[in-house]
Amino acid sequence: MSVTCSSFLFTFSFFIFFILTENSSCLAILSKNTTRVPRQLRVDYYAKSCPLVEQLVGSVTSQQFKESPVSGPATIRLLFHDCFVEGCDASILIASKPGSKELAEKDAEDNKDLRVEGFETVKKAKEVVEKKCPNVVSCADILAIAARDFVHLAGGPYYQVKKGRWDGKISMASRVGSNIPRANSTIDELIKLFNSKGLTIQDMVALSGAHTIGFAHCKSFVTRLYNYRGKGQPDPDMNSKLLKALRMYCPNFGGNSDIVAPFDATTPFIFDHAYYGNLQNKMGLLASDQALASDTRTKSLVQDFAKDKQKFFQAFAAAIDKMSLVKVLRGKKHGEKRRDCSMHM
Repeated sequence: MSVTCSSFLFTFSFFIFFILTENSSCLAILSKNTTRVPRQLRVDYYAKSCPLVEQLVGSVTSQQFKESPVSGPATIRLLFHDCFVEGCDASILIASKPGSKELAEKDAEDNKDLRVEGFETVKKAKEVVEKKCPNVVSCADILAIAARDFVHLAGGPYYQVKKGRWDGKISMASRVGSNIPRANSTIDELIKLFNSKGLTIQDMVALSGAHTIGFAHCKSFVTRLYNYRGKGQPDPDMNSKLLKALRMYCPNFGGNSDIVAPFDATTPFIFDHAYYGNLQNKMGLLASDQALASDTRTKSLVQDFAKDKQKFFQAFAAAIDKMSLVKVLRGKKHGEKRRDCSMHM
């Protein structure tokens, strides 16, 4: 896919003035293992106890998408950050207790840039569901459904969400740092970090495609602009026009800390496969994204997804389904069903 300089500069200049807060951690997972579907987790889990759960959540996500489009990437990223740390158990939603020595996951340094719209979406959806089905649907399931809704609302694939997760009883900020990939992580580092998640190289590249929507702060890529790998020079793998545009808004020192840039400068609010074409043109925003286009283990997949949107959609749907099953909790012995997603029972 080719991208003209003029179209990029116009799009980038337009969206750069959105003062947003978006976590820029890369979304990549890899393993040689397989992910088994936990017992009793199924698409129709709430068929009798809350048959309209998806419609109820959908009433909230559709409204959020219209009123605040950034809710989409915010909620999708929220699911990734939840599943990365101790599994998909909604522990990311817990608020820290005042005066507590141990902060909750939400307040970990690596999660401080997660947008409030993601949390608000789940909160609103939970309130709607509780009115119809009190004490039945977990916050973890609502988060998984909401993320799926936003993928589809933004133009991405629709996939069935397996349900039956229970909410986690533990949420500790100290567990976050070692489980969240970095904006400058190498492919080797990502492999090492996510080897236990049960996902393949294809899953990793497909999940990285979630960066087809959303934004990142300057701090996540500023070293690529001025001092890549401590050499005092910009990253040679960054498109020169992109470099020039980013430098206009992201100075080496100082500047507005709230300024963000789109992961996908061409279609930042549309869930498509443009992200991969951008990588081929050296227009990946994060170093960890751009590395996918040059590493021999991932390059061919980037090429395939850049050429075939449906192939990407199929791979993404399969990968996020697998990821949403990572270390899910089942039963009262291991989990809880929160009425307020921000508070343990």
